Amino acid sequence: MDVTITKDTIIGDILDIAPQTAPLFMEIGMHCLGCPASRGESVEMACMVHDVDADELVAKLNDYIASGAGKE
Repeated sequence: MDVTITKDTIIGDILDIAPQTAPLFMEIGMHCLGCPASRGESVEMACMVHDVDADELVAKLNDYIASGAGKE
């Protein structure tokens, strides 16, 4: 999949194109992924709320997607 996540990417968009990334959001304490408010947040906004480095999460998401992990 040729997708590049940025800090401005909306979480709902990420979950729509790469649902296998949900555990990465859960790891930062974002347990309400089905909530319309959380799905409408950017990665940067979610990281701010959960006190997580947005650049680190973006790198982790992109690496995870590029590796094909979680897709069977």
